Amino acid sequence: MTTPTPEEYPDPQDPQGRRPLPPASSTTVYRASRRGRRGGNGRRSRPRRLSVLLLAFVLVVVAYAVGVVIWAVSQIQRTDALGDYDGRPAAGAGTNWLLVGSDSRTDLTKEQQQELHTGSDSGNETDTIIVLHYGKSGPYLVSLPRDSYVNIPGHGMNKINASFAIGGAPLLTRTVEEATGLRLDHYAEVSFLGFVDVVNALGGVEVCVPQDLDDSYSGADFKAGCQTMNGNQALAYARDRHSYADGDLGRVQAQQRLIAAIADKALSPATLLNPFKLLPFLDASLNALTVDQDAGITNLGKLGLEMDDISHGDGSTTTVPIGSEPYVAGVGDVVEWNRAEAEELFSALRDDTTIPTFDSN
Repeated sequence: MTTPTPEEYPDPQDPQGRRPLPPASSTTVYRASRRGRRGGNGRRSRPRRLSVLLLAFVLVVVAYAVGVVIWAVSQIQRTDALGDYDGRPAAGAGTNWLLVGSDSRTDLTKEQQQELHTGSDSGNETDTIIVLHYGKSGPYLVSLPRDSYVNIPGHGMNKINASFAIGGAPLLTRTVEEATGLRLDHYAEVSFLGFVDVVNALGGVEVCVPQDLDDSYSGADFKAGCQTMNGNQALAYARDRHSYADGDLGRVQAQQRLIAAIADKALSPATLLNPFKLLPFLDASLNALTVDQDAGITNLGKLGLEMDDISHGDGSTTTVPIGSEPYVAGVGDVVEWNRAEAEELFSALRDDTTIPTFDSN
């Protein structure tokens, strides 16, 4: 077998054949060299293009977040809920919010009043009065029954929710501060219709109902068990007190469960990471909420995070310890606190320590 000459090389298709080597030329070498350089540049440019795309994505996300914050700040509704007065409690440790559900029907049409079973009362009262405390201890939700018999500054003894009807948020916050000895840092109020819109914007919330409920006054009609409630159903559930043997005390526990369910759904990844769910929820929430003059987006965000902690089992929920439930002429059935246990509870909140557990709760 002969050895190929330098000008020939084996043809893989014809081992016995010979093909001439292409003549070396400067043009061939130049083109090969240019292809090599182009390939090298292509490999180097891919990471660069990826970095540019990543930077563009980050800028879009940041711009979206900043835009949402600016928009949200412009939407916040405020009221002069908190004010100084002689003898106001000193600031304690931690942070205290007063959360209020307004019974006002002024923003409801007759059709909505009928659909939501609210009636047409023209007064401005509240079925929901809750103190949220957080700090080194907590978070804690402490419900104050609306029929709590307390002193209303300038108006004598009455049910605590009467203070809201008489003097709105400023008188209610002062009444709560004087009755509890807690200094309130922030205030948040939500209306009937706003509450419905918030729940609907979330696509409903899941609530575990411990017993069958049937109340023609609120429209509550639920079988025991976990179920998804829309806005109308959630409002009926929050307002029902006739289905419980202990009346308003049963209702405040239902309200605590409902608040936890809303926080859990609102702060889930399915809501926070989806702008098509997040923005409608924020819009509904900001339209529903009225807060004090000093509450900003950061405060509201912290409020939401603490509520979410409660929904996941951190902290606890409780009700002011009850002493008795007498009838008072000219006032009706009222709830009197167990003053010794109530003071023990409020003292723990002022000092930001673990709250006690009472048999009544």
